[in-house]
Amino acid sequence: MFEKLKNNYFVLIITFLFIYFAFNLLDGERGLISYMEKKDVYEQLKNDQINLNNKIEDLDHKNSLLTENIDLDFIEILIREKFLFGKEGETTYIIKNNENQK
Repeated sequence: MFEKLKNNYFVLIITFLFIYFAFNLLDGERGLISYMEKKDVYEQLKNDQINLNNKIEDLDHKNSLLTENIDLDFIEILIREKFLFGKEGETTYIIKNNENQK
């Protein structure tokens, strides 16, 4: 038995090294599976960044409408939305968005 291991020592070491590298290639911290998971997380973070940048631009635009040069149309829109205020003879309709439906 010991003679067979001694004669196949090189094959045995090569086999274990191959198994070790194959396992780490697929499942290690820097393996293929981990790479795919990190790639998905990266794509999600990029999408979140784009959405947040769009929200910031929208808020900057709304803020610019409320600075020194006041936009009266925008203020009227804000008053109508927040206080449900309307002019005399106007009918105000409230449309609620159902966030559960997509």
